[in-house]
Amino acid sequence: MKFEVTILGSSSATPIFNRNPSSQVLNINERLYLIDCGEGTQQQMLHFGVKASRIDNIFISHLHGDHYLGLLGLLSSMHLNGRTKPLNLFAPAPLKEIIDVQLKYSETVLQYPINYVFTVPDKANVIFDNQDIVVESIPLDHRIDCTGFLFRQKKRNRKLLKDKLEEFNVPIEYYTALKKGVDYTAPDGTVYKNETLTSAPEEPKSYAYCSDTIYSESYFKQISNVDLLYHESTFLNDMLERAQSTYHTTALQAGQVALKTNAKKLLLGHFSARYKTLNELLDEAKTVFPDTELAVEGKTFVIEY
Repeated sequence: MKFEVTILGSSSATPIFNRNPSSQVLNINERLYLIDCGEGTQQQMLHFGVKASRIDNIFISHLHGDHYLGLLGLLSSMHLNGRTKPLNLFAPAPLKEIIDVQLKYSETVLQYPINYVFTVPDKANVIFDNQDIVVESIPLDHRIDCTGFLFRQKKRNRKLLKDKLEEFNVPIEYYTALKKGVDYTAPDGTVYKNETLTSAPEEPKSYAYCSDTIYSESYFKQISNVDLLYHESTFLNDMLERAQSTYHTTALQAGQVALKTNAKKLLLGHFSARYKTLNELLDEAKTVFPDTELAVEGKTFVIEY
């Protein structure tokens, strides 16, 4: 199964040359999930070949502009391009009012329905569940209500070994049971162990998106042992006081989060516009957590652990 995230924007607060505000798209088994939608997200989608028509679920972490100001333009373009299928929008409740008032005064009636699922900032909740994944909200500690999002794959069925099935003449009606781990008993009474006829599926993968938050251990248990952790790292640690006063995290602290939660890999993002280059933030996080990378725009990170 495919499980990968492409970065569309990684800047905090304001766009700067070569960095756009927060946005990324998660591809799970060829289903696309848009996470945050800062200004310029549509242009980034066009630039990196992400088709809006394939997006049925959008997740907005909070209502600071750098995380949602690109949304109305995207919704409008979907309308103009003839979308009719429903769109699921997971976001703080006030976002519906913001969207409604803009549609009202532009006299726009969308051709497709928006199904709102409102996030709760003080409690982790399952907000989405399909055959591939379960998505939970992650309560974060920011200046306004804010949640991250935890994407977990569901455990897959075992894989049939075609050559073994043919060798032992296993009837097709037993295939479903074999996928669920049941042994096969032949008409002559011979029992074939399931592991002879099938192989184990890939381990389920997980991705935690922690957008804007002050350093806090309140969400550590929920995100423990994730395969890939995206965590904001707005400042270097020499600006710790500034980070705390604005309810943000430093690169050093992001590394500490990854270490303490036993993440397999860390992505740094949400960089302050004061940093023209990002190597210092990467180096700082690596002093604590070596397997760290920068959320560079246009780069796709494949989760393959």
